Amino acid sequence: MSDRFLVTGGGRLSGEVVVGGAKNSVLKLMAAALLAEGTTTITNCPDILDVPLMAEVLRGLGCEVTIEGDVVRITTPPEPKYQADFPAVRQFRASVCVLGPLVARCHRAVVALPGGDAIGSRPLDMHQAGLRLLGATSTIEHGCVVAEAQELRGADIRLAFPSVGATENILMAAVLSKGQTTLDNAAREPEIVDLCMMLNQMGAQVSGAGTSTLTIRGVDRLKPVTHRVIGDRIVAATWGVAAAMTRGDVTVRGSAPSHMQLVLNKLSEAGAEITHGPRWFRVVQRDRPKAVNFATLPYPGFPTDLQPMAIGLAAVADGTSMITENVFEARFRFVEEMVRLGADARTDGHHAVIRGVEQLSSAPVWSSDIRAGAGLVLAGLVADGETEVHDVYHIDRGYPRFIEDMQQLGGDVRRASP
Repeated sequence: MSDRFLVTGGGRLSGEVVVGGAKNSVLKLMAAALLAEGTTTITNCPDILDVPLMAEVLRGLGCEVTIEGDVVRITTPPEPKYQADFPAVRQFRASVCVLGPLVARCHRAVVALPGGDAIGSRPLDMHQAGLRLLGATSTIEHGCVVAEAQELRGADIRLAFPSVGATENILMAAVLSKGQTTLDNAAREPEIVDLCMMLNQMGAQVSGAGTSTLTIRGVDRLKPVTHRVIGDRIVAATWGVAAAMTRGDVTVRGSAPSHMQLVLNKLSEAGAEITHGPRWFRVVQRDRPKAVNFATLPYPGFPTDLQPMAIGLAAVADGTSMITENVFEARFRFVEEMVRLGADARTDGHHAVIRGVEQLSSAPVWSSDIRAGAGLVLAGLVADGETEVHDVYHIDRGYPRFIEDMQQLGGDVRRASP
């Protein structure tokens, strides 16, 4: 059995918290180290479960990996292994991002179909289609993605949807291809920009980062570098929503507010006072939050990763909110757990309608993914009595020092073993 969190509601969060490197960036940066022989150093790495898991994946591919504090060093051999079909790969979704680098470096890749959060279908069709346009073959065999190419050649590629994972894999394959690749309808997330910055440091020629069109001029080889991970905008925004839900006063440092502008705008719409600088922001909520509508969309839209927190905010807001999920269809499973806590919510397809109540009611609830787990803890903060949140290993995968930071802000949250 997994640990659980015991959350006692009624408190107001207040104080300052510093966020570390972005989960959605560091794992892809670690995979990018496969593209260059030698030692790549990545700093500001978050202390989350997925980092040592990715380290295990890279070790299985022949790399030497050390983790010391927030620094990860990856030494990639002249010829990495191409077969990533072992237990660590199947444990989390981001492991599939070794596919592009392996095809580029080894001309062949066998990668086990990954696991991860239960938030809906996330097929690899676009990853495979992009690799095929670059000249690779790609099939699914015996539970693995198999890709092979004697030589990758630049191509014009348009994604059907701005998938973050497909953008990353195609980008990392294209940097060592022959000729020029144009990737249209590419993902625009800050984590994609971070990856492009590291690749360019390594000697790649990528332009258009942060726009929907990436242009990649292939080069013969890349060199290892030292790179600092950007701050985690999802963790930062989670603390911002927590401040609004608890009518608190929280300053968040370590992540750029420009990476979450729409989120801060929505908190302001809910009645929060927002102040900010280049790498910090403060959320002060003096009264009960106002009801606000949210619709998740690819960046720069409202992040699907914050949808559970948006539902938590709506659950105690004054009025009725509509939440529309446009990215992952199964993310509304979280609503069933919120109803256990007394939320007045119903779902219909891609929509959830939440009528806010003054206070939620404590109950045992179960986390189904990283963000749902964090959302349930936030809901427990505004419930009467003690809420038990089960399966919190999900939270450990995405939120470093979650208990410590919560307690530092005055939240009554404790970890309990089975």
